[in-house]
Amino acid sequence: MIILNGVKFGLILALLIGPVFFTIIQTSVEKGFWNGTLVAIGVSLSDIFYVAICYLGMATVLEDPAFRMYLAYTGGAILILFGFYHLLIKSRRGIHTEVSVASEKGFFRYILKGFVINGLSPMVPIFWIGAISIASLDLGYSSGFTLFLFLASLLSTVLITDVVKAYLADKLRSMVTSRFLTIMNVTLGLLLIGFGGRLIMIAQTFTGALVL
Repeated sequence: MIILNGVKFGLILALLIGPVFFTIIQTSVEKGFWNGTLVAIGVSLSDIFYVAICYLGMATVLEDPAFRMYLAYTGGAILILFGFYHLLIKSRRGIHTEVSVASEKGFFRYILKGFVINGLSPMVPIFWIGAISIASLDLGYSSGFTLFLFLASLLSTVLITDVVKAYLADKLRSMVTSRFLTIMNVTLGLLLIGFGGRLIMIAQTFTGALVL
């Protein structure tokens, strides 16, 4: 039952449509399954980072309006920069007909990409604070082992579903043309700019709360 509850929470998080979802899809289609998987690993590492912070009793830091304001501003600015990169630079590149396994440099780059895009969203720590609160207060997972089992199954579900997304997107490579890549990068760029703008708007609500 503990594992099942973790899987259910993991599916909820995995099915949320956000910048991480589109980044995994775009990377897998353009760069191949393994590079998309590296982005998914980076996302998972940032989730583990937030879980560790909450688990160590630092959830009050994540709930601090000032912290969330700076996180939202920073995350919004970085998403907008990623968006303009895809919109103005990536969309002009031709199709890569050959995809190789990531080099050591690319290995860390794709992991970092997933870590940053996921980690700088203020919605991510809010989700983990809520998940841990529900697990400990509502579901009664008060002991270290039961809470660990719940979180491990949740995190594993998210990682597995992200890898499945990368796999399915990689299967679209046979349909990929230069025009398709251009459209995809323009779309991703616009979406990232939109997500970044939304985060900055959210940051302004935190600013208003601090002023009051």
